[in-house]
Amino acid sequence: MAAPFSQDDDSVVVIVGSGAGGGTLGTDLARKGIKTVILEAGKRVEMDEFVNNEWQSFADISWLDPRTTSGSWRVAKDFPGLPAWIVKAVGGSTIHWAGASLRLQPHEFKALTTYGNVPGANLLDWPITREELDPYYARAEDRMGVTRTNGIAGLPGNNNYKVLAKGAEKVGYKDFSTGRMAINSAERDDRGACQQIGFCFQGCKSGAKWSTLIAEIPKGEATGNLEVRPQSQVLKIEHDASGKVTGVVYADANGVEQRQKARVVCVAGNSIESPRLLLNSASSMFPEGLANSSGQVGRNYMRHLTGSVYGVFEKPVHMYRGTTMAGIISDEVRNDPSRGFVGGYEMETLSLGLPFMAAFLDPGAWGRDFTSALDGYSRMAGMWIVGEDMPQETNAITLHPTEKDKFGQPVPNVNFDDHPNDIAMRAHAYQAGRSVYEAVGATRTFPTPPYPSTHNLGTNRMSEKPRDGVVNKWGQSHDIANLFVSDGSQFTTGGAENPTLTIVALATRQADYIADQMGKNAI
Repeated sequence: MAAPFSQDDDSVVVIVGSGAGGGTLGTDLARKGIKTVILEAGKRVEMDEFVNNEWQSFADISWLDPRTTSGSWRVAKDFPGLPAWIVKAVGGSTIHWAGASLRLQPHEFKALTTYGNVPGANLLDWPITREELDPYYARAEDRMGVTRTNGIAGLPGNNNYKVLAKGAEKVGYKDFSTGRMAINSAERDDRGACQQIGFCFQGCKSGAKWSTLIAEIPKGEATGNLEVRPQSQVLKIEHDASGKVTGVVYADANGVEQRQKARVVCVAGNSIESPRLLLNSASSMFPEGLANSSGQVGRNYMRHLTGSVYGVFEKPVHMYRGTTMAGIISDEVRNDPSRGFVGGYEMETLSLGLPFMAAFLDPGAWGRDFTSALDGYSRMAGMWIVGEDMPQETNAITLHPTEKDKFGQPVPNVNFDDHPNDIAMRAHAYQAGRSVYEAVGATRTFPTPPYPSTHNLGTNRMSEKPRDGVVNKWGQSHDIANLFVSDGSQFTTGGAENPTLTIVALATRQADYIADQMGKNAI
């Protein structure tokens, strides 16, 4: 493990956040011989400390700092202080994620070209193509051990999947399997095989699921070039008179402000905290926040079109036994405007435990419909819908005018309204999900509305032209050459696929670029 780097060492790369983007980037830079410091706001919770208990784990590792919400979305009404279900710990939300690892489709990199000018949507083509990213996707799949790639067998199907697959077959779907998952189906990379424990969202206690905490950061630390500082919440990025960033100010575990100098700063704090940090770093030179000459920092927030469908059957299913999300139907992921919307969606198996099921079904509800749904829990099968939502300028992260956190910083407000395209897609997906379950004898089906999502995207988007976004195709700020964005906030559009594989591929590609630019003294 690296000895601590000096806070006055201005040759280091500082990365804010240790999740899929930050943890991967830090490990890759360290392996290239570049001194790197990762500042992580949360604690370091190791694998043997994970708890197979939904509520306790949620309290232990979730990001529960104060946030506010606004807009017409369901979350602002039912979960006003919890816009996103993400992790505050070393490893970020790779501790919590379910493992689904899908490449964005070629047309999803060209959303404006493909879908045309959708009224009310702020669509833009990515400045990179699927073909450019494919070699990095391949590297990501290999390092993460994604099933059904590189000769790795798929995971076995649990009962929840068997119900999904039989229903898919009955309605005529063709593209379904236990999916491409970054969960070992057999021992690989010093990590064991999946034990089908069923608590994927609470941190994988067997280490079979890829996370930066288990699979990446220790490799970076072993080089001596990576230092991870937990409980170090970055408050501000500083710059010199030329506008070049020079380091960060952060609060340590005791709440004492510290300063770490840097040659390069990479922001990887997720799509809420990353724009918040750039906005909170405003100065006389950058009065609207860092990297914000376009006014696009915080805008175009996407969370994927989501929702769930459950089917209740006469006989027990026990959907909670086995991998949480090892099952997917991809037939509806195509772009087919004849369905009444552009873009598409995936249907993926999902099992929530009884406490979360009750909370997300209808908070505060009671009565026959609610209790009878819970009575059928052991006889339920469940799926989650993941679809491409439309970026909108008004869906945005802004600084709250009066609310402050414990460090005196303005808290982020998350404003979100569904686009008409989102509403049409969700209605289609609900009906498709119900059809799958009804085809195999469900006695009752019911959709549940979106709950706080782990898929938070946009807000610092890539663009070819500086006026349209925040960073270029390398995640490098258009305004400041030695400031990068390294997480899902750089997504130009969301696509229909779970985003982690793309975040890892972009981080791997960005590490190559940063090393090259540092070698040329360009940054």
